[in-house]
Amino acid sequence: MRVADLLRTKGSEVATVPPKVSVTGLLEDLARYNVGALVVVDSSGALVGIVSERDVVRQLNERGAELLTRPVEEIMTTDVVTCGPTDAVDSLAEVMTQRRVRHMPVVDGGRLVGLVSIGDVVKSRIEQLESDREQLESYIAQG
Repeated sequence: MRVADLLRTKGSEVATVPPKVSVTGLLEDLARYNVGALVVVDSSGALVGIVSERDVVRQLNERGAELLTRPVEEIMTTDVVTCGPTDAVDSLAEVMTQRRVRHMPVVDGGRLVGLVSIGDVVKSRIEQLESDREQLESYIAQG
C-alpha cells in the first residue's frame, strides 16, 4: 500500500498553524482538531515546521507559563521528516521509529498534500495482516 492509498481512505486534510501564532493558540487548535500535532506553514502555504503536544510539554517544563504567550516558531521542529504519496506505508514505520517521529507530512511537488501518523501506519498494517489472514483461511478451506 502506498501513502496515496492511505490518504484516499483517511482523507488529505491537514490542520495547520502559522509560525507566529501563540502557543496558547496552538493548544486551542490541537484541542479543536483533536490531534497531537500541527503542521506549521508560512503565509504562502509552504511547510516550515511541525509542532506537537510533546514539544509544548517539554518547553513548558523548561520555560514555564511564559511560554504560552510566545510564538509557535520558537518551539517547532524545523527539520521535518516528510514522505511522498508514492512511498510505501510499510517503509514509513521504519523511518518513524528511527527518527522518533509520530507524524509525517506528505509532500508532493513541494506542496503539503496530507499528514500520516504512526496510528495510521499501524492501522494500515493491521488491516493488511487481517486481509492476508482471510485470504489464507479461504485458500486452506478450498484446499
